[in-house]
Amino acid sequence: QQREKRRAEKVAALKAKQEREKRRNFIAIGSAVVGALAVIAIVVSIVVTSAQPEVDPADIDIAGLETFEGLEPAHVEGVVDYEQSPPAGGPHNPAWLNCGIYEQEVTPENAVHSLEHGAAWVTYNPAEVTEDELNALRDEMPSTYVILSPIDSLEAPVVASAWGYQVQLDGVDDPRLDDFLTKYRLSPDAPEPGALCSGAIDGPGKIA
Repeated sequence: QQREKRRAEKVAALKAKQEREKRRNFIAIGSAVVGALAVIAIVVSIVVTSAQPEVDPADIDIAGLETFEGLEPAHVEGVVDYEQSPPAGGPHNPAWLNCGIYEQEVTPENAVHSLEHGAAWVTYNPAEVTEDELNALRDEMPSTYVILSPIDSLEAPVVASAWGYQVQLDGVDDPRLDDFLTKYRLSPDAPEPGALCSGAIDGPGKIA
């Protein structure tokens, strides 16, 4: 009876050991499969990303683009009689407008100083843009070096301006807006690209 008992104990211990080894093997196989899938996902991501070449701003063509040459980046006091509304450069106030989203009209002389620093200025006619469209437009704006503000007398629903460049857009969903921001925001064509677009003055109605 004692021999049978010891034999049964040995058999039970052997079975327990085999079960432990089976569990370890199962875990190891599962970990290997998960690791292999992760590697495959990384490789696929790299291949997909590398297959999508970066857009060179110089290769972007924007239909209806207007260009303005000979804009003088002089600092002046008082009101400037700009040839465009909104202006796309020229003499401006010594203080730049802090970039951001505004729900009221801003002073052009301050905004033009921001254009000098490489900012893009997106203006919209509030009479031609719905609330939902305005919210979508605000969400689309980059977080830096852009000003968004309304102009009641704007001739187009949306106008995008940068130093020396401007395009009138058909609406907030006009694909040329994204092209314009990609090509001209922080463009080296600005007199002082990358200079501060904050730390100066806020216009009325700044919300972000």
